[in-house]
Amino acid sequence: MSKNESEKKTEIKSAPTKVAKTLSPAPKPTSVTEKKPAPVSEPKKTTPVQVQAEKTAPVRASSNHIYIGKKPVMSYAMSSLIQLTASGEIVLKARGLAISRAVDVAEIVTKRLGNNAYAIKKVDIDTEKLGEGEDIRSVSTIELIVGKK
Repeated sequence: MSKNESEKKTEIKSAPTKVAKTLSPAPKPTSVTEKKPAPVSEPKKTTPVQVQAEKTAPVRASSNHIYIGKKPVMSYAMSSLIQLTASGEIVLKARGLAISRAVDVAEIVTKRLGNNAYAIKKVDIDTEKLGEGEDIRSVSTIELIVGKK
């Protein structure tokens, strides 16, 4: 090898190499269909007044309450019977024209479907005021408590 060739090789070896920068792909424009992560919000702080009101409110277990409405009588009777087997006591509630349907449900559960294992324990009849101002009207209500004998 000649001197020039060896110098060229050393020049090539010692020459700084250029690294080509690879550009990352441009960010995609966000479309309407893409969802952005929701910003994390801090939990709401309750004031002592709200906590006090929650503690003093009467706790009512409404899991055994059945509100009678416009459905067929047998649908209420079957759901009442299922609740009775699970909890042992239910409260049938109705207003206005549904009162007769609630009485029918109680009679069907105690006499026909329940094999005389259940009885009507208590009946409460009341009147509620509905509406505001001049539109106030009175609506009759009934609560029938049905439980095991």
